[in-house]
Amino acid sequence: MANEKIFTDANFQAEVLKSETPVLVDFWAEWCGPCRMLAPVIERIATANGEKLVVGKLNVDENQQTPQQFGIQGIPTVIIFKGGNVARQIVGFQSQENIQKAVDETLEA
Repeated sequence: MANEKIFTDANFQAEVLKSETPVLVDFWAEWCGPCRMLAPVIERIATANGEKLVVGKLNVDENQQTPQQFGIQGIPTVIIFKGGNVARQIVGFQSQENIQKAVDETLEA
């Protein structure tokens, strides 16, 4: 988790919505098996994209306001924000290739 940030209800607006760099947020919970399977994929996405993408996680059990604000109903959910808006949303476990494709499309848009 070297390149990943920890997002919370308290820092979400400043760290994600006001970020000039696109931000990938992994909405997860400790008890969620698919979330744990996705964790190394998210780490590789963070490493592969370096400075062009901010990558972080938000624990939905510890921070309930933000997931509710964005209508998160199932986890894991990955949302890529660009310019403070939702650019892409991926629900459920996905391959690194699928997530990277969504990242690339967001960065190119």
